Amino acid sequence: MTDFKGCGTALFTPFRDGAPDLQAMAACVRRQVEGGIDFLVPLGTTGETPTLSDAEKLDVFHCTRENAGGLPVVVGVGTNSVNGTLANIRLLHEADAFLVVVPYYNKPPQRGIYEYFKTIAGETDKPVILYNVPGRTGSNIEAETTLKLASDVPNIVAIKEASGKFDQINAVIQGRPEGFSVLSGNDDDTLDLMTVGADGVVSVASNVAPSLMAEFVHAAQDGNFDKATDLDKKLGPLFKNLFIEPNPIPGKAAMGLLGLMENSLRLPLVTATAETERIMKETLENLGLL
Repeated sequence: MTDFKGCGTALFTPFRDGAPDLQAMAACVRRQVEGGIDFLVPLGTTGETPTLSDAEKLDVFHCTRENAGGLPVVVGVGTNSVNGTLANIRLLHEADAFLVVVPYYNKPPQRGIYEYFKTIAGETDKPVILYNVPGRTGSNIEAETTLKLASDVPNIVAIKEASGKFDQINAVIQGRPEGFSVLSGNDDDTLDLMTVGADGVVSVASNVAPSLMAEFVHAAQDGNFDKATDLDKKLGPLFKNLFIEPNPIPGKAAMGLLGLMENSLRLPLVTATAETERIMKETLENLGLL
């Protein structure tokens, strides 16, 4: 079973004339491979997946896989119902692994979260990665629940942790079974978490700067924390500015400035303000990307 470590990219979905721009998607995926990224994550929140039809999800997945150069492709399949999530797993069954978010809006108790993930993982033989992002879902998966799932369900192999709850994440890192990966879900938490044993990140920033992000994460993996700290400081403004408006609004602006895709989003998301565009342009220039 694949180890999910290092730097994975939560891929943007490019649009042109209202439809997914698969030509731009293919070029962006190849840029990720050339930049040294370790695995690819299409169809997550960053990919505006709630706005995609099933046919569009398949197009985005197939485009990613065909241009991934053999890298693992982890697809986002989570919904707030068992039936909805399993329908996505059936639709995207060729993926290497599934990223499943804590059910949003329902606000389940911990025992409901446990039973939900146990049920989902029991319906596939592929690896399942938990995704904890309470700022978006309204629910947090506590360390005890994560560790119980990691111990009880063999194909639950990792967690993407975007709670920002350092004590909770550290408890998972210290208490996890062998082979269970802990991945930062926030670029700006990555160094702190890898310092105490986390295995990498599922990154938004690596859409914009794949080579720099791969270099940063690989330095931390190698225990070269002086180099990793220097790169973290260099990348810090990008980490911050990608979230001055809701993700992926600033990131799409940056990708448009780089000529990698149209700065186009689907409602209810809208394009960046002029001030955000200015900030992203300055950020790219300071990184030597523009």
